[in-house]
Amino acid sequence: MKRRTRAICTTAITVLVTAGPVAQVAHARGDLDCRDFAFQEDAQAEFDRDLSDPNRLDEDQGADDSIACEVLPHRESAVTPLPVRTVLPTSTVLPTQGVRGGMGGGTGPADFEVVLGAGLAVGALALTAGFVVYRRRLGR
Repeated sequence: MKRRTRAICTTAITVLVTAGPVAQVAHARGDLDCRDFAFQEDAQAEFDRDLSDPNRLDEDQGADDSIACEVLPHRESAVTPLPVRTVLPTSTVLPTQGVRGGMGGGTGPADFEVVLGAGLAVGALALTAGFVVYRRRLGR
C-alpha cells in the first residue's frame, strides 16, 4: 500500500512541476473609460470592436448616435463636422495606443520563463526516472 501511495504522490508532484511553468497567466483587462483614451478616434475604435458597449464609451446613449467619448479631442487640428456614421459589420479597427488604448497585457511568457519551465520539466522527469531506477534496484 505504501508503494502505491508513493507512486501516486510522485506522479502528482511530477505533473504539477512539469505543467505549472507551462500554464500561461491570464491577463485581466479592466473596464475602460473615456479617460483611458487621448483621442476620440481611439475610443471609437474600441467602441466599434463591440457595439454592445460594455465599457459605456457612448456617454449619451439616449441620443443613440453610436459616437464614443465625444468630449475627447480629434486628431485633426481643423474642426470638421462629424460625418454620418455607417457601421459595417465586418469593420474591425483596433486602437493604436497599446496598453493605454485597452489592448494591453502580455503576449505570453518571456524567453527566460520558457527556458526555466523546460529546465524544471526535464529536471522533474530526470528525478522521476532516477527514483524508478533506484526503487527497482532496491527490489532485487
